[in-house]
Amino acid sequence: MINNVVLVGRLTKDPDLRYTSSGQAVATFTVAVNRNFTNQSGNREADFINCVIWRKAAENFANFARKGSLIGVTGRIQTRNYENQQGQKVYVTEVVADNFQMLEPRGANEQRQPNPNNNIGNTANAGGNNFNNNFDQGQAPQQSANNSMPNFDRDSDPFSGSAIDISDDDLPF
Repeated sequence: MINNVVLVGRLTKDPDLRYTSSGQAVATFTVAVNRNFTNQSGNREADFINCVIWRKAAENFANFARKGSLIGVTGRIQTRNYENQQGQKVYVTEVVADNFQMLEPRGANEQRQPNPNNNIGNTANAGGNNFNNNFDQGQAPQQSANNSMPNFDRDSDPFSGSAIDISDDDLPF
């Protein structure tokens, strides 16, 4: 049997870190994952997937991840049920995360969404990290003359570059 989940998306809010009565750390969070297609009106929809992570990984996740952070999560799907205060049976399906990965530099979230109450919003790269962060702005990162990073934007055409000038004698086939 195989029950394996891999998600890449953004946090919808800060993780909720709690502790069980036995002292185990548990964090719950929701990941917004874009669908690979658009709906009839041309808009891209997203799925909002509830996740839970336990123990030390939960504490680390709560310390590093913030609303809007781009994260990768690996884990498994789990279903459970309980009876609520009204006596109704409630069914829950969630991803139990085994591991997570932060997929952006630490200050990218503040740089992408500046907070007027936060004075460090635009100083995220003051530590010497020179990342081209144009996330969620609908445009590909700009390439400078001294930076030959390829464009991996989802909507870019990888075959639209200039033709390669090579003679037939140089081809191996």
